Amino acid sequence: MTFKPGHTEAYIWIWLPGETDPVVCGKVAARDAGPNAIHRFVYGRSYRDLEAAIPLLPHALPIKAGEQPSRRGLHGVLRDAAPDAWGRRVLMYKLQMSVERGEAELTEIDYLLAGGQGVGALHFQGDAEAWQPKASHTAELKDMLSAAEAVEQNQPLPPELDQALLHGTSIGGARPKVLINGESGQPAIAKFSSTTDHHPMVKLEALALLLARRVGIETVTSQQLSVMNKDVLLVNRFDSEAARSGRRHFFSALTALDLDEMEARYAGYPDLADYLRHYSDDVTAQCRELFRRMLLNIMIGNSDDHARNHALFWDGRHVHLTPAYDICVMPRMSLESSQAMEVGEQGKRGTLANALSSCGRFGLTKAEALQMAEEMEVLIRQSWQEACEEAEIPEQLAANLWERTVLSPALHQD
Repeated sequence: MTFKPGHTEAYIWIWLPGETDPVVCGKVAARDAGPNAIHRFVYGRSYRDLEAAIPLLPHALPIKAGEQPSRRGLHGVLRDAAPDAWGRRVLMYKLQMSVERGEAELTEIDYLLAGGQGVGALHFQGDAEAWQPKASHTAELKDMLSAAEAVEQNQPLPPELDQALLHGTSIGGARPKVLINGESGQPAIAKFSSTTDHHPMVKLEALALLLARRVGIETVTSQQLSVMNKDVLLVNRFDSEAARSGRRHFFSALTALDLDEMEARYAGYPDLADYLRHYSDDVTAQCRELFRRMLLNIMIGNSDDHARNHALFWDGRHVHLTPAYDICVMPRMSLESSQAMEVGEQGKRGTLANALSSCGRFGLTKAEALQMAEEMEVLIRQSWQEACEEAEIPEQLAANLWERTVLSPALHQD
């Protein structure tokens, strides 16, 4: 891989709504070193003059001349498009760099530039004159699975496989994954088990998606596979699913709430509902959908519901929740659960009473919220056995999950 670390600036290209090719949008530059360095973003003059131009965010980064500095680190909307934990691990592996060995760390701009095919409508490169599509490297799914395992075990890879693995580094999350094209040609993410898993986490994510659909939540389209006797979950990419010739711009709930990783603990579902009321054109339906997703996460014990695991489309006029993604039934020993985001008056406590305490922020009366919760609980009870069979959950694990992690008695505590 020909890549020299230490980049301090990058040009940002964007696919505007309905367009098949990107246009240059602006430039981001770091003035200092380190992950928390202040970065300065500026819109290009050509973009500011473009009638169809949209601001990168509805609540920040307005289209205007001059630099717009971040508070700390990358601007949230740019960080959303950058590699996350798994992608960064692959890039460090590719460059054979190690913090433990005292070698230099990649800059945030390095991660933007070195990432593979990005997600969303943003693309990063060193040239403002001509769009330079990133090369697409393909390989058999079984080879990609072996490559991901090799990275986890710090084993060498042949060049054709590490290029294919690099292709998916811009996808968020900490678990092994790669970008592929599905059977219909639709861009998809292949999610693998980790060598450190104590439970069949791929199956448990498939189970969560099935339960979400049963209770009426819009989710990513997914397909469960077995490759080399190992679990793989194919998830269609929602950023290109509804705009096959282009890309859809989106950003995380963390960015919507104007928070960064250091502040993620302050994110809350009611605050996200407030945001939807400000910027959605379908407030009632969107807030109800968000409340339903919050209830589901509580009911199935998904405690990894942090603000990067929620996102919103932005078309320059309105925001809209993306399909639900990265939801998982998380086995636990305790009956009580705590969510990653604030739920209600009792903070992050995963109970129905806590959820009901904030229902007004979602535009729901107590009676409406309670009815929704009761209907969802009935549907989960009715669907549980069939969903476990479809997701191939081992019988003993299903028994251990039922009414401990999923629909725990603690759900109805005051």
